[in-house]
Amino acid sequence: MSGIATALKQVRHRIATACADAGRDPAGVRLLAVSKTFAASTLCEAHAAGQCAFGENYVQEGVTKMAALAGLRDQIQWHCIGPLQSNKTRLVAEQFDWVHSLDRLKTAQRLSAQRPAQLPPLQVCLQVNVDAGANKSGATPDEALALAREVAALPRLALRGLMAIPEPAPDFQTQRGLFLRATCLYEQIRAEGIALDTLSMGMSDDLEAAISAGATMVRIGRAIFGARTPASASALITPIL
Repeated sequence: MSGIATALKQVRHRIATACADAGRDPAGVRLLAVSKTFAASTLCEAHAAGQCAFGENYVQEGVTKMAALAGLRDQIQWHCIGPLQSNKTRLVAEQFDWVHSLDRLKTAQRLSAQRPAQLPPLQVCLQVNVDAGANKSGATPDEALALAREVAALPRLALRGLMAIPEPAPDFQTQRGLFLRATCLYEQIRAEGIALDTLSMGMSDDLEAAISAGATMVRIGRAIFGARTPASASALITPIL
C-alpha cells in the first residue's frame, strides 16, 4: 500500500471514529482531499486509492491539473475552495464542479451567467465568517440568510450549504463551539425554507470537532498529502494521461 493510500485509510478511520463518537453515520460525512501545491501524479495516486473529490485553492493550478488528469474527468469531482477573484470566475464556472468560497452576490451572479448551459448546475456553498476574523473572507452571520436567498434564486447554480474556516483553537471543546456557530446558522437558513445539505468545515487538526458539530464534508490536506512543498505547483504538473 502506498503512502497516500495509507494516509487516506487513516483519515477515513478518523472520520469513522468521530462519527461513532457523535452517534452519526459515517456515510453522512464526505472527504474532500485538499491538493493545492501537489502534483497531478500525486492526485492520480490518491484516486487509485479511492479518492474522487479534490479541493484546489488556486484556480489556474486546479485547471492545469484538470488538463493533466483529463482522462479521469468523469471520475473526479473538482472543488474550488479558495478566494475567488472576479477575473477567474469564468474559468471556475466552466471547469469546476463545486465552489465553497462564495461570499458575495456579484460573484454568484458572474458564476451563474458564465456557467455553460450544457453542464450541470455549479454546486456552491456560502463561506461564512463565524468568528469575525478580521482578515478572513466570508459573509457575516447577519448577511448569510439574505445572501442565501439571492443565490438560491440564480439559474445555473445549486446552493448546497455553508463553508466555514474558524480560527485555530487549542482544544476540542473550543473547536467544537466555533463549528457549532456555523451549524446553528445552517439550521437557521434551512428553517427559512432554503434546502441546504452541506456543511463544509473541518481540516486535518480539527476534523473530529467539526464532525461532532455536524460537518457533512471535511477538507483534508496535510493528513493525506503531508507537508506542503514551497515549490510552485505548476512546476510539478505534467500531463500523465
